[in-house]
Amino acid sequence: MKKLKYKRILLKLSGEAMMGEGGYGIDPSTVEYIAEEIKEAVSGGVEVAIVVGGGNIFRGVEASLKGMERASADYMGMLATVINGLALQNFLEQKGIPTRVQSAIEMKELAEPYIRRKAIRHLEKGRIVIFAAGTGNPYFTTDTAAALRAIEVGANAILKATKVNGIYSSDPEIDARAKKYDTIAYIDVLKKGLTVMDSTAVSLCMDNNLPIIVFNLRGKGNIKKIIEGKKVGTLVRGSNAARAKKKGH
Repeated sequence: MKKLKYKRILLKLSGEAMMGEGGYGIDPSTVEYIAEEIKEAVSGGVEVAIVVGGGNIFRGVEASLKGMERASADYMGMLATVINGLALQNFLEQKGIPTRVQSAIEMKELAEPYIRRKAIRHLEKGRIVIFAAGTGNPYFTTDTAAALRAIEVGANAILKATKVNGIYSSDPEIDARAKKYDTIAYIDVLKKGLTVMDSTAVSLCMDNNLPIIVFNLRGKGNIKKIIEGKKVGTLVRGSNAARAKKKGH
C-alpha cells in the first residue's frame, strides 16, 4: 500500500457534477463514475467525507433573485443536497462501500442527524460520510459547509471537484491567455476574487490552515493521485511568509 499524503479528506462536489451532460437533475451514469473514482481512492486507505451541492435540482440564491424569500429558498436548496446525498450513497453502497448520510436538518427516516463525534467514528471505521443539508442555516453555501465540516472532523485537506484542471487567472474557456496556478495563497484567491470557493469558505480554511486542492473530476484517478501526493490541479495554501510565521510560534 502506497504512503498517503492525506489520511482524511473532504471531497466537495457541486450539484452540477451529478447531472453530467444534462441540464438538470441526476444522471445515473455520471454518479456511478463518481462513485467508482471514490471507491478507487478509498481502496488506498484514505478516509473520505463528502459535501455535495444541490444546484442540479434547486439553487436558493437564483430563486431569491427572482423574488422568493431568501431563507425559504435556501432551505429548499438544502433539501436538494439531501436528494443528491442519497443518490450518491446508493451508488457507493452498490460498489460495496459502507456509506452514511448525515443531515444538518433532522429527517431521521432518511438520514442520521449530524453529530460530529459519530461522523468521526464512521470515518475511523472506514465508512464514507456524506454531509447533507449544508450547515442547516440559510445564507451559507455548501462551500462554507464543506470548510466547516472538514475542520470539525479533522480532515487534512479539501478536494474541490470542478470541470477544469485547477485555478486560472481568468476563465480558460473564454480567455486563451488565462494562466493556471500550480499553487496560490488563500489571501491571493480573496484579493483576486477568484471563484474557487466563496470568500467565507476560503477565510475559514485560511484561519485553520486547511489546504484546498482544486482539480478536474473528469480526470480518471485524480482523487487517488492527490491523496498519494501527486501534483494534480491547484493547491491553495498559506503564503510562505504566513507559514514561516506559524513555524516561529
